[in-house]
Amino acid sequence: MGASLEEKGVWLQLVATVLGLGAYFVVAGLMLSAGVTALPAYVPLFIVTVVMMVALMVAGFVVAAIASRPEGRDERDRLIGWRAENNSSWVLAVGVFAAITGMLFSINNVWIAHLLLLSMFLSEVLGQVLRLVYYRRGV
Repeated sequence: MGASLEEKGVWLQLVATVLGLGAYFVVAGLMLSAGVTALPAYVPLFIVTVVMMVALMVAGFVVAAIASRPEGRDERDRLIGWRAENNSSWVLAVGVFAAITGMLFSINNVWIAHLLLLSMFLSEVLGQVLRLVYYRRGV
C-alpha cells in the first residue's frame, strides 16, 4: 500500500525543514564564527530561508496532489498528529527554558534567538519523524 497524501505531506515538510533550516544554521554558524553578533544581520538570511521552504513545500504539495488521490484527514491522521506533537513538544520546552536561563545570565541576544530557533527546528523535525514512524508502524 502506498503512502497517503497526508504521509507524503509529512515527508515534504521534513525535507523542506531539514534543507531550509539546516542550510540556515550552517550559514548562521559561519556568521557567528566570524563574529557577527548583531541580530538584524541574520534577518535577510532568515527571510530567504522561509521563502525557499515555502516555495519547496508548495511545489511539492502540488506535485503530490496531482500524483495522488486526495483524501480527507481522518481520525487516524489526527491521532498521529496529536501523538507526534505531544511527544516532540518537550524539545521546544527545554529550548525555551534554556533561552530564559540564558537571558538571566545576560547572554547575547543573537545566541538566545538562535537557541529558540534551534529548539523549534529540532522539535518540528522530531515531530515529523514521529509522524512518519506512526504512519509506518500503525497507530
